Amino acid sequence: MNALTTCYDPHTQYFSPRTSENFKINMSLSLEGIGAMLEPDFEYTKIVRLIPGGPAARAGSLKPGDRIVGVGQGPQGKIVDVVGWRLDDVVDQIRGPKGSTVRLEIVPADQTDTHQTRFVTLERDTIKLEEQAAKKKIMTVKRGGLNHRIGIIDLPAFYSDFDGMRAGKSDFRSTTRDVKRLVEELKLAQVEAIIIDLRDNGGGSLPEVNALIGLFIDRGPTVLVRSTGGRIDVQSDPAAGTVYDGPLAVVVNRLSASASEIFAGAIQDYGRGLVIGQQTYGKGTVQALIDLMGDKDTYGQIKLTQAKFYRISGESTQDRGVTPDIELPSLIDTKTIGESVVPGALPWDKIYGINHRSYGDFKPYLPELKKRHQGRMNHDADYVYLNASLKLIDEVREQKVVSLNEAQRLKEQARLKSRRLAIENARRQAKHEAPLKDLDDEDKDEPEIKDTPPEEDFILMESGQIMLDLIEMLKPDMQLRKAG
Repeated sequence: MNALTTCYDPHTQYFSPRTSENFKINMSLSLEGIGAMLEPDFEYTKIVRLIPGGPAARAGSLKPGDRIVGVGQGPQGKIVDVVGWRLDDVVDQIRGPKGSTVRLEIVPADQTDTHQTRFVTLERDTIKLEEQAAKKKIMTVKRGGLNHRIGIIDLPAFYSDFDGMRAGKSDFRSTTRDVKRLVEELKLAQVEAIIIDLRDNGGGSLPEVNALIGLFIDRGPTVLVRSTGGRIDVQSDPAAGTVYDGPLAVVVNRLSASASEIFAGAIQDYGRGLVIGQQTYGKGTVQALIDLMGDKDTYGQIKLTQAKFYRISGESTQDRGVTPDIELPSLIDTKTIGESVVPGALPWDKIYGINHRSYGDFKPYLPELKKRHQGRMNHDADYVYLNASLKLIDEVREQKVVSLNEAQRLKEQARLKSRRLAIENARRQAKHEAPLKDLDDEDKDEPEIKDTPPEEDFILMESGQIMLDLIEMLKPDMQLRKAG
């Protein structure tokens, strides 16, 4: 079915019942189960990680590396052998309604004899998927002998628990609720500016992005939606007041799409903040989920493109995305990734914009901001490293002829590896780190850090510097306004 639908539009897709359920989980950031992340391990299903606070973690009877070989439903249900099963089928057996019981037969991680199993009984519960939720950090940026505090809100997706909202739950999960709470916490911490990090955020709920924009503006239109019949619906923030009216920036990259582009575009059009990073993906279409035969649990759903959205300026984000006020380099190639290279994608167009308030005009400040930014970059080790890496990647991409001679190919690979090593060691030397003898040593010397401090993120650190530049440049104007 998807082979047919994508002939007309790349974003119209069939969702099987299982895909539909996973989509709902991703949007609500919750599921009902035992709270264990699983992966296939040859014919077995292996536990990779236990989600903190979930039934599996609370019980203390399971650990990463344990292999699940059987699943039973209820206190007395027969244990079904799941060795050799698809991972999705095993997951279906383990998930279930909150309060119900599931029994697992496992081979402990430290057990080499797969016949030596033990049984674990767990009561299913609601699991909160916190990893995809909005998070805050405070980044310290040094300047002039002072430490400046910049608030960072990392937003991986625009999520909302639609079922919880429809059921009237007072504590249903949503992007706007989470971000509002985080902004209030950052205000209490007296940060000098806030950066919304939308890198790799592929979008999500349209109502949520509309509500999120409302946290930073005082009423007004947020996005225009044009249906296939030509009708234009103006979505607005109806709430008076703002949650935060201080210095604001939005960081994006090529993988920031859809709802991310609506947010970045609105902040830019209102003059509410700077957009920093890379040209965004360019997905400017709206999809709706339609239950097939009125029964999604049996037949699944169709995700159907039914409208296009436009910035309040009237410009579409389709195909072209959002162009940042200040561009930063990225290893993501805009020539091969983005809506503009997707077959069958709709073209860019423009409609009449809508009147809206302007909170500021950053255009007069952009030349000086870019000049200061470039001045820092000329001496920044990470920036020099990134540009050198991009230059090498472009050179490799432009090679149209590849030798089929094995000895020649080995020489070419050795030269390439030598250049990559030289680029890496130049960065290390500039940062007073020990050089590598071989690129393979990098993984040994530097184990993966799951939660990288923002001070070690080049893009965030430079965004923080840009915000301090802007604050410094705006001070005289703000003092004049106060005096007047």
